[in-house]
Amino acid sequence: MTAEREPIHEPTLPVIDEETAWVHEAAGRFEHTGAEALLEWALDRFHPKMAISAAGGVDGMAILDMAWRINPDVRVFTLDTGRLPVETYGLFEEIREKYGIAVEFEYPETAAVSELVTAEGPNLMYLSVDLRIACCEIRKVEPLRRKLRTLDAWVAGLRREQWASRRNVAKVELDTDHGGIVKLNPLADWTADEVWDYVRKNEVPYHELFDHGYSSIGCSPCTRPVDPGESERAGRWWWEENTNKECGIHCSVQLMGSKSDGEKAAAGEGASA
Repeated sequence: MTAEREPIHEPTLPVIDEETAWVHEAAGRFEHTGAEALLEWALDRFHPKMAISAAGGVDGMAILDMAWRINPDVRVFTLDTGRLPVETYGLFEEIREKYGIAVEFEYPETAAVSELVTAEGPNLMYLSVDLRIACCEIRKVEPLRRKLRTLDAWVAGLRREQWASRRNVAKVELDTDHGGIVKLNPLADWTADEVWDYVRKNEVPYHELFDHGYSSIGCSPCTRPVDPGESERAGRWWWEENTNKECGIHCSVQLMGSKSDGEKAAAGEGASA
């Protein structure tokens, strides 16, 4: 997987000031190089203040395997929302057994979860877009913020072909939403087939639900298998319309165009749930 690839979409590089011009330079330098080269550079520059974000997706597992081959002490973290499929925990046990990596689990604040669920019910995500976003904010976005405050860089499995909101992602970005740390997307220009080719060739563990029609892994209530011909992200929050299938971890949901319930009502579109 070291061969050069042309990007699926020409990326939009981050707009940054002179103090962080090196990020812009790195984005251009690694755009046409392999994922391993980017990870080797990043591990050398940022370890141990860098960690890979893994949620069960095959992209994150491919990155984990590549990074481990470069530095077995690579750090990996996950966000345990309290609503994950049981198979997700099985995958993290496999990671521990195969790679010797103790995945760092990050949890939401108990009081915040309790207050929201008591007020709106355990399946509030189906009631409205606003409530689903509130659930994601408490269970995923805020724990991520806390984790990233301890790091200088993090690695995600974003790919440009996954969804419209990701088509311009750069391989090296300045994450202004999280204090200006560096965000790396080594597989930005890969296709799903290339990821699976790597996983099979290198016998990388992968989430059991991929064998049951899933193409993206998230919380259990918010993820379903996809039908033939559907996009990778179609199984995430499938009951919603006019949203970008994002939770706010990788971008602001509202900034990416997802309409709130108030906006839909004003436009006469009605509820989406």
